[in-house]
Amino acid sequence: MLSKEQIAQRIAKEIKNGQYINLGIGIPTLVANYIPDELEIVLQSENGLLGIGPFPVEEQVDADLINAGKQTITMARGSALFDSAESFGMIRGGHVHLTILGAMEVSENGDIANWKIPGKIVKGMGGAMDLVSAARQIIVAMQHCSKDGSSKLLKECQLPITGVRCVNKIVTDLAVLEIMPQGGFKLLERAPGVEVAEIRNKTEGKLIVPGDIPEMVLP
Repeated sequence: MLSKEQIAQRIAKEIKNGQYINLGIGIPTLVANYIPDELEIVLQSENGLLGIGPFPVEEQVDADLINAGKQTITMARGSALFDSAESFGMIRGGHVHLTILGAMEVSENGDIANWKIPGKIVKGMGGAMDLVSAARQIIVAMQHCSKDGSSKLLKECQLPITGVRCVNKIVTDLAVLEIMPQGGFKLLERAPGVEVAEIRNKTEGKLIVPGDIPEMVLP
């Protein structure tokens, strides 16, 4: 199975030159460390920053420079700082090409639940609802199963929904999957050493397996 860093590495291969990209909290923030040098992209943060760089090494840490998840970050050359209202205006205006989010559940129709577990205290949804409603493409980074072994790729989400029919692609520790227009998880790639049978057993929702499935190629 893939580590969190390897999930981020695989997602980085989906990035295209010229994109404006928002990275959600958790595994998605790691993607900033694996963007190919030849690509010119801009990372956007809801708290008011265009131009996030890789995570800082110890001597670069600035406690006043953080992303939306309150992690310390670096700024790429040419970055801009502004208030969060302007940042959400960019998101709601459809100017973000790609959003990479974590999730607790994804349904076979592309619904996502990623902000609340009933009975647990949370501060709020944050920017997730705006991001899933306005981004042109949404890729989810997540574990395929929960700690008790139950699938997180479901027929229907059981947790409070963040967005409906909005997810395009999912990268888990077991596989790369695409949400089909008619519903269902189309298996595109499997993690090195992982068999299709294991992915099928750990996917509650409809799994579509189109022939032989290649292993992921990681750096």
